[in-house]
Amino acid sequence: MIRTLLATIALALWQTAALAQTNHQHVSGSACGEAVLRCASKVTPAFAPDGTLWLAWLAGGQVSVASSKDGGQTLSAPVAVTKLPLNLDTGPDARPKIAIDRNGGIAVAFAIFKDKAFNGQVFATRSADGGKSFAEPRPITSSSESQRFETIGVDADGSVFAAWLDKRNRIRAQQSGRKYEGAGLFFASSKDGGATYAEARLASDNTCECCRLGLAFAGPGRPVVVFRNIFEGGVRDHAVVSFADPATAGEVRRVSNDDWRIAACPHHGPSLSISAAGTYHVTWYSNGKARKGLFYARSQDEGRTFSEPLALGRPDRNPARPYVLAGPRGTVMVWKEFDGERTAVNVTISHDEGRSWTKPVAVATTKDTSDHPLLVSDGHKAYLSWMTKADGYRLVPVGDEP
Repeated sequence: MIRTLLATIALALWQTAALAQTNHQHVSGSACGEAVLRCASKVTPAFAPDGTLWLAWLAGGQVSVASSKDGGQTLSAPVAVTKLPLNLDTGPDARPKIAIDRNGGIAVAFAIFKDKAFNGQVFATRSADGGKSFAEPRPITSSSESQRFETIGVDADGSVFAAWLDKRNRIRAQQSGRKYEGAGLFFASSKDGGATYAEARLASDNTCECCRLGLAFAGPGRPVVVFRNIFEGGVRDHAVVSFADPATAGEVRRVSNDDWRIAACPHHGPSLSISAAGTYHVTWYSNGKARKGLFYARSQDEGRTFSEPLALGRPDRNPARPYVLAGPRGTVMVWKEFDGERTAVNVTISHDEGRSWTKPVAVATTKDTSDHPLLVSDGHKAYLSWMTKADGYRLVPVGDEP
């Protein structure tokens, strides 16, 4: 009995060490059960129009927010978005979403697990009093089928656009005896700042069911979503959908031909940013036959065609979690690399719409587990937003200084 127990403990320790030394994709909150930021497993940033930094995070089974007037050095008292502990979706590509409109209204979305089969449900809520309180979270759609990997963004008119992965169509397929793969990319918009959403609509069916989505706006009323799609033959490569308006999805357009045939969940989604000049910037991960690793590509014809993918990072350092942001001082990309001892976030910058990039440099490191590196802009500068277990939350300016 003792030998079995020791073997179990050894296996658990080995698995923990292996996870920390290879993927470095998770932030462990197992030893910290409070709803405070230091216990956070996932932290998502957003700047308000007045320059206030807002953070939304998962910890202690709750979603919380807090604000900072000094670039993240000090935070206000946390405000609970959810009142009671929930079985929150804390998967590798899941996190709470936060978006702030021009009047200071705060929209938040998050997902919970409904069962042990990882079927989820997306909830949305809004604060109309500057983050002092939030309305009771409500399901983003009336469908009882699984929803996960939601994303939200504020349009130019103040409405909120949301997209998520949804499995409602699998039931219809099963009932008619048809094979159904993946999930559907569904969307809806909110005219009341994220308090309620219109009836959900389908943008594309049979998408990969387990990766984060990227959302940006090509102009007022023109959202664009990037996602991992399931193409013919079970190939899970990336695609974009450009919307003619918040209620009308365009055609699915392929980002690259990586030829990744996998009947499983990569949990390693893309990111998207659109510059003021209209360039689509996309980053992603692939383990396909044609291409392996992290990549970047751009489109200057609204996603109809993309440039030849540019490889990112050092293959011998397990590059992961790329993110891109087109800001006022250029386009910035970040990703993580692990050298065997430390995880570093590398940054590279382009000042010519992605045609050329600076030499990557490490702007932050940590010795323990960490969240995905994210980028956020206050309208003047771009910042790296990064939560680490050992060093806490960091907001690091990247790109040119004023």
